[in-house]
Amino acid sequence: MDSLYLKAATLRPDVYPCRDRHPFNLPIFGTAQTIAFTAPVTFFAGENGTGKSTLLEALAHACSIYIWRDTDRTRFHYNPYEKLFHHCMTLDCAPDVVGAFFCSDSFRHFAQLLDEWATNDPAQLEYFGGRSLMEQSHGQSIMSFFKSRCRRAGLYLLDEPETALSPRTQLDMLRVLDEAGRSGHAQFIIATHSPLLLACPGAVIYSFDGSRIRETTYEETSHYKVYRDFLNNRNGYLRRK
Repeated sequence: MDSLYLKAATLRPDVYPCRDRHPFNLPIFGTAQTIAFTAPVTFFAGENGTGKSTLLEALAHACSIYIWRDTDRTRFHYNPYEKLFHHCMTLDCAPDVVGAFFCSDSFRHFAQLLDEWATNDPAQLEYFGGRSLMEQSHGQSIMSFFKSRCRRAGLYLLDEPETALSPRTQLDMLRVLDEAGRSGHAQFIIATHSPLLLACPGAVIYSFDGSRIRETTYEETSHYKVYRDFLNNRNGYLRRK
């Protein structure tokens, strides 16, 4: 790919509005650092709660990529800093980026809206294989969405796209990512726990398991190691403490 839409993001702790509220209290965001995007496919890997999805969503906001959401609900504890993270980073990014953000919750809302639109204009469903996304299984509808959407040039930010996908369907997703990335028209940044998706050829993997975001190899990811150890000794693994 000759030109990536997003080439780098630099975190700016010097302008954080606070240090004791999420996401500014996450240790991994505590120091200034630059995350370079040098390949068509980049993965964020790490345990739950390490900041992968938080950074991914902030990148979407910083790139002015719309995130489909249902109506915000009342929260028990309101956090006024929750949606300010993107103001505390600088990007090396192409102007007027076209792209999409995906997570399971926002996808469901999008699928429902698409169904409503199709009542007035059924032709809109042709873009997704001619079938309502609501009439397919969750996994089928996700794949219909990806296979159609990723034909268009742009920056795609995916938050755990393996949700509701069987291992075989994850391999189908892997092929979509590989083919779209190699075509030179699409760039993907993906937060994932899937060792199948992490195996994408030529992808750059960033680990969030530590005090800083760092580049790592496939075999060094905790996800790969957990699956490898379990499959090599599944009975013994269950007896570990």
